[in-house]
Amino acid sequence: IKDFRGPDFFVVLNVDGERVRQGWVVWEESGRYPDVTIELMSSSTAQIDTGIKKQIYGEIFRTPDYFVYHPFDPNSLKGWRLQHGKGYQELERNERGWLWSESLGLWLGNWSGTINKVTTTWLRFYAPEGNLVLLPRELEKQRADAAQQQADLEKQRADAAQQRAEYLAAKLRELGENPDL
Repeated sequence: IKDFRGPDFFVVLNVDGERVRQGWVVWEESGRYPDVTIELMSSSTAQIDTGIKKQIYGEIFRTPDYFVYHPFDPNSLKGWRLQHGKGYQELERNERGWLWSESLGLWLGNWSGTINKVTTTWLRFYAPEGNLVLLPRELEKQRADAAQQQADLEKQRADAAQQRAEYLAAKLRELGENPDL
């Protein structure tokens, strides 16, 4: 529907995450609007995303943090923070070109890599200290890799202990002792 003005991506904080929803319906959620909205722009939507949608999110939704990003233009990231009585104020990028989301307590910035076999520059979240916030699949792989490293380390330790035991047994035999007793 061409009149639809819903966000591409949004976050609503402090809600029941266990409740099954088919969508977010404000009047079924005690009037809660998003705390953070991100619009993925295209050449045909950029004017709407930075115009009427920005106005709706600021004046009607009162969304504290609003970001826009064109996936094919890594330098297009812009963001605004709603200031009481002043409307949206544009955010300044840090030295990495990232923008701070006060609502989320996270940075939003570019990341080059592969997700689902697609290698490109992606818009990703970063922790306050600058570490990439991993996607569930990335976190699962990281945990599996760490478990495998731990298993490899324990095998190396067991092999080293076995080699030491064999060495000591051989030395005892050289001295005429029976190591099996």
